[in-house]
Amino acid sequence: MEVTRQSMDVDIVCVGFGPATGGFLTTLARALVDEAGQPVVESRVMPGMPPQVLCYERADDLGFGVSGVVTRARGIRASFPELDPAEIPMAHPVAHEKVLYLQDPIGASRRSTGVNLLDKLVSGGRWLLRYEDHAAELPYTPGFLRKDGGLLLSIGQFNQWVAAQLMGSGLVQLWPGMPVAEPLIENNAVIGVRLVDQGTDRLGNPDAGYLPGMDVRAALTVVGDGPIGPVGRKLDEHFGLPPGHHQRDWAVGMKMLVELPQGCPLEPGTVLHTIGYPEPEIFGYLYVYPGGTASLGIFVPSWLDSPVRNSYRYLQHWMMHPALWRYLRGGRMRSWGAKSLQESGLQGEPYLAGDGYARIGEGSGSTNVLTGSGVDEAWTTGTQLAEGVIELLRAGQPFTRENLEKAYVARRRGSWVEKEGRAAEHARDGFQRGILTGFMGMGLTGLSGGRLNLSGSSRPPHERVPSLVDYYRGQLSPETIEEVRRECTSAGTGLHEQLMERSGWPEIPYDGQLLVSHQDALLMGGKVQAPPGYADHVVFLSSDLCQRCQEKLCIEICSGQAITPGGDGGVPQFDREKCIHCGACVWNCTQARLDDPEHANIEFRAGAGGLHSAEN
Repeated sequence: MEVTRQSMDVDIVCVGFGPATGGFLTTLARALVDEAGQPVVESRVMPGMPPQVLCYERADDLGFGVSGVVTRARGIRASFPELDPAEIPMAHPVAHEKVLYLQDPIGASRRSTGVNLLDKLVSGGRWLLRYEDHAAELPYTPGFLRKDGGLLLSIGQFNQWVAAQLMGSGLVQLWPGMPVAEPLIENNAVIGVRLVDQGTDRLGNPDAGYLPGMDVRAALTVVGDGPIGPVGRKLDEHFGLPPGHHQRDWAVGMKMLVELPQGCPLEPGTVLHTIGYPEPEIFGYLYVYPGGTASLGIFVPSWLDSPVRNSYRYLQHWMMHPALWRYLRGGRMRSWGAKSLQESGLQGEPYLAGDGYARIGEGSGSTNVLTGSGVDEAWTTGTQLAEGVIELLRAGQPFTRENLEKAYVARRRGSWVEKEGRAAEHARDGFQRGILTGFMGMGLTGLSGGRLNLSGSSRPPHERVPSLVDYYRGQLSPETIEEVRRECTSAGTGLHEQLMERSGWPEIPYDGQLLVSHQDALLMGGKVQAPPGYADHVVFLSSDLCQRCQEKLCIEICSGQAITPGGDGGVPQFDREKCIHCGACVWNCTQARLDDPEHANIEFRAGAGGLHSAEN
């Protein structure tokens, strides 16, 4: 049956409100009217008024960020040259920065022969390195990691601060809690977006109170919805990626905001980077804010070839490492969250512009994979697009691919974002061949400015993640693994808790404050919402592929335990009441689609709700 949809015309529609869109709207809004408040350019849909600009955000609040961040803030400071960090809640200048190599204090980590040799060298080199509590402090922080003159930010607080200024201008409209289903494409041109249908059952069929999603037509669609955003992913499916590009390298960031215990000696502005534990491939960070709070977390990358890579459990073991626990013991979790990160950098860059649309931010490949920084880069891509849009509006030029290439893409290609992104493009390729090769590759890239690196071919999960039997060979018998599988399937839980403990990882000593169960983190660490009347956004496309899958890595990696075993080990069950929209399931699925091996059997569609934690 033909669905009748309401339609609205605007000049510019934006999808997703994060740093990139914040940069775009901040720069654009300043140029729409003159000092007298009169339009510099007129709207095409509302003559006599400034251009009508709307932004739709899936999350229920504009301060939905789930991460602390350290950034050089060059682009942000360029937008706010008189910025006083005290204006932004929780912001603070970077003061002290160091890198810690964490050794395994309990003997459960899977360390290769090369890593074990490195551990011995580090332990034996205490005369050269500051060594304490199973950790060695690097004698200096490599230049490519340093954030001299930079800022510590809470993304949630920063987004709210930017949003408040934008809404105060009256020149743009921000609509949280409004998920966008897909782009509207006609004759290979994007002509706007379609909002998600409301009043449906879990399968998307009309139900009580059915309201078809509105079509919002615009001369320009600005796509800043991140790496798992449905609009960006639909564009990639329709237009493909540029030749030679791929999006196979990912990480899930599992994070907390912690109230530090009384007497903690860490000062505001302190930045700690860690490598080496709980598995050698896992990176960690701890940033200290004013007021006795700290943002901390780990990054679990796609090249960690484990079929039970559970980010939450790894985060707890990381926090309890003696070198960190001395600062955290007695602390309290204030908020918690997780986010998937697109780690392919420029190798994953999509087409940045086409007829009627432009891509900005992390989903556009702006993240610098050498420095591990993306917020300032994303912000800057937004300002670059805004400058190009202003140029085209004043010249009365349409938003064609050719015009956007000249006005926006050329700006980006000539900027520091592009220059540093090119230098970092192959910085992490070495991790495809091993952890030590990866570290050496990053070092070579950083020291040579990108001229030297170690190669390695990136592979999707279905080609690299081993089976449970192979992964635990020599540690656990196939019979033990099968026994654990049956028990966990019957209980409706993942395998990681039992398998990790049977292979040497100790139980977590829950204290009800900082070390809490995964389910308690959902209750204590943020506001998880899934309003009724929307279709499920996590969809398992082929039941046959799910039946065939033995690892069910989607269950193990799920940041909110929203995916659990299905009956008889078949199609997993999805509970949207627990999903925090991190998107980890998308890139951890080990079953490739039969018609498209670059994509897996899980589709992440548009959906409402998720985790809101303005502090973290």
